[in-house]
Amino acid sequence: MTPSSQNTYKIIAFFAFILFTLNTNAQEVEWLTWSEAAEMAATDKKPKKVFVDIYTDWCGWCKKMDKDTFQNEEVAEYMSKNYYMVKLDGEGKEEIEYKGKTFKFVPSGRNGYHEFAAALMQGKMSYPTTVFLDEEMNMLSPVPGYQKPKPFLEIAKYFGENIYKNKDWKEYTASK
Repeated sequence: MTPSSQNTYKIIAFFAFILFTLNTNAQEVEWLTWSEAAEMAATDKKPKKVFVDIYTDWCGWCKKMDKDTFQNEEVAEYMSKNYYMVKLDGEGKEEIEYKGKTFKFVPSGRNGYHEFAAALMQGKMSYPTTVFLDEEMNMLSPVPGYQKPKPFLEIAKYFGENIYKNKDWKEYTASK
């Protein structure tokens, strides 16, 4: 092995180590099913608010938001601390119970949709849509579209820290 090839291997090994280190430091969010979050909200002594990420398997922006926003260390830490985090497939087939009603999958077109996803998105079927619920699982607000980490965190704090009870969104963002 020549000295230059040894240096090449050292450089490759160094970059491989750096990439491995960066990947292992990524904060992971513990995603729950709807029923798991509902159970926790009903039984925990001090329940958290509920956050629902409505996605589909074919949605590129959903995948980008998973990677860029939900794996952001600051976002993941804040959300895990303040919310039960639910992943909801907008085209999922399982029945979901919410406030005494059973929501089902509705075949329509090529894929169909889930009634619960449609209800949370207030009939505006757009992916991704994130939805914030209070501790009693009452709707606070759906937020359609891809959100970068910093703007997403502002929205999450607006609801998570109960700022919405005293300030409207315009007033809150104007003070930032």
